[in-house]
Amino acid sequence: MVTMIDPNITMKELLVQFPGAQRALFRKYHIGGCASCGFSPEETLAGVCARNENLAVDEVVEHITTSHEADRAMQIEPRELAERIVNGESVYLLDVRTREEWEAVKLPEAHLFTQELMQEILGNGSRTNFFVIYDHTGARSMDAAAYFQGHGFENVKSLCGGIDAWSAEIDPKLPRYHVEQV
Repeated sequence: MVTMIDPNITMKELLVQFPGAQRALFRKYHIGGCASCGFSPEETLAGVCARNENLAVDEVVEHITTSHEADRAMQIEPRELAERIVNGESVYLLDVRTREEWEAVKLPEAHLFTQELMQEILGNGSRTNFFVIYDHTGARSMDAAAYFQGHGFENVKSLCGGIDAWSAEIDPKLPRYHVEQV
C-alpha cells in the first residue's frame, strides 16, 4: 500500500507519520542530520526540497516511502518477539537505553549496550544469530539495528515501540516511565 505524502505537510507531521524520514533524508540527501543541514518542525517538505538544490518532491516522497517500508521490515512487534521467546527460540536482547533506564526496568536476559559490548559483538558475534535491539519507544533502536545490518548482521530487528510497548502489550507488571526532555 503506497501512502501519498502531501508536499505541504510540515516536517513535524511527516516525522509523526514516518518516524524514519529524517534518517532517510539524511542518508540520501544529507538533510536533517546536523545544524547545518537541519530543518524546522514547521517547515514543509516542499520547502525543505526547494532550499536543498530544488530536489524533486516526488523523488523525495518515493525515497521516504521506500525507506519506511524497509524500516518496517527491520522491526519486530512485541507479540511476535514474545511468541518466539515462549517457543524457545534463541534471542539475544540488546538494550540501547541509558544505564539509569536499564537499572529501573529491563527485559529478562537483556544485555545493556556498552562500547565494550559493541566491540565484542562486532568482533566475535555471529552474523546470522537472531538478535533484537530495544530502547524506550523504538526510535534509537532503529538506528542501532540499521548500524548492525550495515555491518553484516543478517537477522537483527528493532523492537517496535520499545520496552514501553512491551510493558503495555506483553508484561503490564513491567513499570512504564516517561523520560523528561531537557
